[in-house]
Amino acid sequence: MSKVRIQIAMSLDGFVAGPDQSLEAPLGKGGMRLHEWAFALAAFRSMHGMEGGVVTESTPIVETALQGFGATIMGRNMFGGGRGPWDTKNPWDGWWGPNPPYHNPVFVLTHHAREAVPMEGGTTFHFVTDGLPAAFEQARRVAGALDIAIAGGASTVRQALAADVVDQLTIHLVPILLGRGERIFDGGLDDLHGLTLARTVAAPNVTHLILARK
Repeated sequence: MSKVRIQIAMSLDGFVAGPDQSLEAPLGKGGMRLHEWAFALAAFRSMHGMEGGVVTESTPIVETALQGFGATIMGRNMFGGGRGPWDTKNPWDGWWGPNPPYHNPVFVLTHHAREAVPMEGGTTFHFVTDGLPAAFEQARRVAGALDIAIAGGASTVRQALAADVVDQLTIHLVPILLGRGERIFDGGLDDLHGLTLARTVAAPNVTHLILARK
């Protein structure tokens, strides 16, 4: 049976994005620092069509995190383009250029309807206006036996955790402090939503915490 998997980078003080997110700074002030550990990896560079890079203890974590998906779910803010109705004169097709790294159907949660946007490499963005349950229904239908990825952002991850549908959560814990921003654990309760720590992998500039449902 397919599983629902999430991977997300987090600061030591629990933030997965910095404050004041915008089109110019989609991860907020300082938020890009959460991902600097990955930028030099050969696995990351290859995913984005670049050559070179290094191999570290993070490599198998990143490679596994990119494999076996038949569908992806993300929020409007992660897809980008600003809030409110879509700009039909200058359509926004995501941050990733003509060949996004997903290579499967992506279901974007939004309050504003839009026709599907096919891209290169097998990625098609579908826009879902009736919430996470509807997006899951569509994702499960197209994913078949393959897994479903929850790509973000924080609100979408919180919704998936609260719905108890997440089978694996990989937190890339980065030794920085952001002070303010977005959290995925924001209720003040000792609640991992049925997930327990299964494995820890230490790597340069990051520690990977793999939590799984029993």
